[in-house]
Amino acid sequence: MTSPVIPVLIYEDIEAAHDQLVRVFGFESDGVERLPDGTVVHAEVRVGDSRVWLHRVSEDLASPRSLSHLNSGLVVHVDDVDGHFRRARAAGTTIDREPQDQPYGQREYGARDLEGHHWWFATPTAPPALADRPTR
Repeated sequence: MTSPVIPVLIYEDIEAAHDQLVRVFGFESDGVERLPDGTVVHAEVRVGDSRVWLHRVSEDLASPRSLSHLNSGLVVHVDDVDGHFRRARAAGTTIDREPQDQPYGQREYGARDLEGHHWWFATPTAPPALADRPTR
């Protein structure tokens, strides 16, 4: 089954964003779409069963590069958050916060991609609370 929710992130340079997400953050590529003239208009990456669509800037969609404030971001669970952090930092990624254990049961760090989207990468450190488990 595929994920019922697909985040769409807006980028001025879709190809560079795609390459960073794959090379630095460890996503898998699901391709880059180009117009006949070579202009990149869309790309997709995935982690596990989750996909992220990379969309181009348009009249009503802006990259964080052109915004003064952001109000959202994405959390991605990884197997080894400390190793993931070291790889991101070594690649020159903007780090908002180094890995820290959180009281809600995960170890996480904050980073930004090339255009400023907020990302939090985390490894669960405790089983989810009973209230967080799905009911039958």
